[in-house]
Amino acid sequence: MEIQFEAVSTQIGQHLLVRLPQQASKALPSRVMVMAEGTLNSTPFTAPLEPDGQGGHWLDISDSLAREGKVSVGQPVFITLSPTNDWPQPEMPQDIMDAIEHENLLPQWRSLTTKARWAWLRWIRATANPATRNKRIAVAVDKLRRGDRRPCCFNAGMCTVPEVSKGGILID
Repeated sequence: MEIQFEAVSTQIGQHLLVRLPQQASKALPSRVMVMAEGTLNSTPFTAPLEPDGQGGHWLDISDSLAREGKVSVGQPVFITLSPTNDWPQPEMPQDIMDAIEHENLLPQWRSLTTKARWAWLRWIRATANPATRNKRIAVAVDKLRRGDRRPCCFNAGMCTVPEVSKGGILID
């Protein structure tokens, strides 16, 4: 299924992003994070479409994609995308991996699916409070030690990037 739309890029903090139009977001298979491949101004990309906490999605435009796609704040972009089941490994922050390695849980971590690793990352990073983040890392380590494969009781439809959200909702 190919989805095409034009939208205006915007910036929240240090993030350059595009909010998917409601119609485009509704065409996706889920209200939670969806991995997509496509083009932005004819430049190919594979990236997660993060939920906005209100039933929609947004695309975080990396620096390299912005350069290659000639994207600047406030300019329209043309996007063609399709959901994909081929999820790339998430870039895990060093503090999370240090905790996993310290507890000798790398075999457990490696046994997880890529989507499960994304779920752990999203749950841990969904706070701007360093103390809460550290507590979530400790809880994740404990849960992994007990054999849990995903975080429990996590609203996967909320925006989990604290720099661009408030209360799990993408900032307007």
